[in-house]
Amino acid sequence: MRIRATATVAAVLGAVALSALAAPVAQAAPAAAPKVTFSNVKIAKVLVVGASGKASFPVTYTVTKPADLSVNALQTGPVIYRGTAITKPTDLFISEDPGTCKAASSTVLNCKAALVFNVTDGDLTNDESGAWKAGALAVISKQTPIWQGDLGSTKLLRQAKLTTDATPEPVKKGKTLTVKGTLTRANWETNKYAGYGAQTVQLQYKKAGAKTWTTLKTVKTTAKGTLSTTVKATADGYYRYNFVATSTTGAVASAADYVDVR
Repeated sequence: MRIRATATVAAVLGAVALSALAAPVAQAAPAAAPKVTFSNVKIAKVLVVGASGKASFPVTYTVTKPADLSVNALQTGPVIYRGTAITKPTDLFISEDPGTCKAASSTVLNCKAALVFNVTDGDLTNDESGAWKAGALAVISKQTPIWQGDLGSTKLLRQAKLTTDATPEPVKKGKTLTVKGTLTRANWETNKYAGYGAQTVQLQYKKAGAKTWTTLKTVKTTAKGTLSTTVKATADGYYRYNFVATSTTGAVASAADYVDVR
């Protein structure tokens, strides 16, 4: 569930928390909450999301609670947010479903949940790519929701795609190969992939039978995301373009194109 950056976002957090994780108690009167804390939040350092459909990412975390607080009375879930504090976010995503927890002791729960982004339904806009903070939410029947921030960080990035085509094939040793390709990335607002221009991409080579790739040169994409360069054919092997992630877009390596050198 997403909360957009608005002047009233902090004011609606409590209502959203209750409706997202504990609808049956949404109308309960607030009361002093028991001490519930989160730790060991584990979320991928990079969350790469495509142009359409749903993307789901697992999150695990530990909950520490009073021994007399029943597991059945407690619902929890992960959060990612932007802003100075989780209770004053400029943007925020909450787990749509409560986490599932197993008791490690009377006071400690080991939990797992998922953050789900439905791109087709408009969950994401392009300006939401970048760095986010991790946090968590606890909802207890008839109690005030408990928010805890600064539990880690992640990057929410747009997915990139990359192609490589080396010609001619086969080629005589010492002759020139032309290696073309296209770099595109997800546009979360149009649900399509578009050319990613003015980006530096590595042209890499792996000799037949070798295990590692060697970077031959770097090439910059055109405004439409296309690539083209030339190299001398030396031996049978594979060529590919490799793109290193930016602050908004995930890394990607193209499929390898094998060239027979005669």
